[in-house]
Amino acid sequence: MIAVARNVDVDFQSTPAAPLPENELVARVLDEVADLLATQEAKPYRSQAFRRGAATVRSLDMPVADVLEARGSEGLARLPHIGAGLARAIAEFVSTGRLRRLEWLRGHVDTEALLTTIPGVGPALAHRIHEHLGVHSLEELESAAHDGRLAHLAGLGPRRVQSLKDSLAQRLRRARLHGLRPSAALPIAELLDVDREYRSRAAAGNLHLVTPRRFNPQHRAWLPILHTERGDRRYTALFSNTARAHTLNKTHDWVIIYAEDEGADRQATVVTERSGPLEGSRVVRGRERESLQYYRTDAAVAAETARARKAAEAMRAQLEPMFRAHAERESGLH
Repeated sequence: MIAVARNVDVDFQSTPAAPLPENELVARVLDEVADLLATQEAKPYRSQAFRRGAATVRSLDMPVADVLEARGSEGLARLPHIGAGLARAIAEFVSTGRLRRLEWLRGHVDTEALLTTIPGVGPALAHRIHEHLGVHSLEELESAAHDGRLAHLAGLGPRRVQSLKDSLAQRLRRARLHGLRPSAALPIAELLDVDREYRSRAAAGNLHLVTPRRFNPQHRAWLPILHTERGDRRYTALFSNTARAHTLNKTHDWVIIYAEDEGADRQATVVTERSGPLEGSRVVRGRERESLQYYRTDAAVAAETARARKAAEAMRAQLEPMFRAHAERESGLH
């Protein structure tokens, strides 16, 4: 029998003295996702799906972790009101004690902090991996370790790279036994379109505001969040609230985009390019060559690049007063 990992920060209004039964713990996590989706004005069917899934988990006559061990995520997906997407979420939580989707909705995902959970990866290396390789998940870090990109980072010799490969293999093995698989890259055009929609609506002030826990001493609701769809994919987008974004004053520029579909949960970061042929244009971090190809294949490259630069500058001008006011309120506390 396996046990649910319990290193997750589950945000319940009251925490009992005794540990919760495993199924109740999983169900409460699904309920919190449902509550946040409803509050953030996502389409009703999304919150309803998580609430029905929570009810199914509570009704099981055996621990959900045992269901996963005996039947895998495919068997879990065949239970009433679960399906492939919810089964994947439950498997992630059971395997790791975390649910990235819940962290997205709370507005406090820190990719670099996630990378430091791997032995041998400290804050400085995590930053270099995230900044230079565009890595957003442990699966992407594993890919970078095996395709040679990780070895090209200065200071990483063959032994250290091999040690990281071994640590990642051990960490991810359990997740894959439960049906979690590496994800394919999201289309550049789709990501840039979601980025455009998010920044436009954030500037217009018509998005729900969440209250991030990190770097928010006044506990203010200031971080806009978008839920949108492109075909069968469901997207969530919000500005980066990481330490690095605050240090570089990029909390109004870097946009974190999360995607969900029946195949996998994925993540990307869209930023304003600082140099080169696309300076001033929006690009997907870690996929700059593909972003350049996207702009080059446009029928009017020069016009599109100029339009993107002008739109980015105008949007930045609209957003900066809001973030400047937030920064001034924070500095007033010190």
